[in-house]
Amino acid sequence: EGSMHAPAVTSILAGETIGVAPGVRVYFAAVPSWELDSAYYAKALYWLIEQNEKLPEGEKIRVVSVSAVPSGPETLFEKNTQMWDEAMRAAHAAGILVLDCGSGESRVPIAPAYYDPQQRESVERCRVGWPNASWPASAGEIAAPACYRTVAEEYDRGETSYCYDGPGGLSWAVPYVAGVLALGWQVNPQLSNEEIVQLLLTTACGENAGPGGVVNPAAFIEAIESR
Repeated sequence: EGSMHAPAVTSILAGETIGVAPGVRVYFAAVPSWELDSAYYAKALYWLIEQNEKLPEGEKIRVVSVSAVPSGPETLFEKNTQMWDEAMRAAHAAGILVLDCGSGESRVPIAPAYYDPQQRESVERCRVGWPNASWPASAGEIAAPACYRTVAEEYDRGETSYCYDGPGGLSWAVPYVAGVLALGWQVNPQLSNEEIVQLLLTTACGENAGPGGVVNPAAFIEAIESR
């Protein structure tokens, strides 16, 4: 069966014309989204860890983008949520940063944001939340554009197209952040997970962005280049 979610989030991360980081190498693991079982996600993450062990230095997997909530207080998953927590700890121990839509347990808290339709290129004019709903920003939270986006879709296998998504969703914000981090590592691959996340947070901005702020890719890259 076709899917809209996987093509969409991958296109935000690495699409040639609509992606944040079109030059990245993508390792893709599919899971059955209709099964509310975190074991599938945990097995996929362990597979990525195994692939990473085979890769030479300079080609290691640095960040994993998961547009789901396999564990935590927000999760809708019904089985094996602890397996996801264990897999995340294993990935972090292997030097891989994992981003998902959840909060807590050493996660990078990510929030949705949306452009000002009249000034789409202005990071300062971005707002946290959705156009039709607010989002309670918290300290250390990074917001990324999730609304007013064009994404790839493939509802019917082999029939590919694009979809303009107004409201968007948090699933769109996670690959955006992963893509910006990938751009940062392309500039300086020596940065640790902790260092690059801190730079992402300290360069964020937005008048109404809240304590964490809206991701500012240009300022982020400039801060890395000036180190």
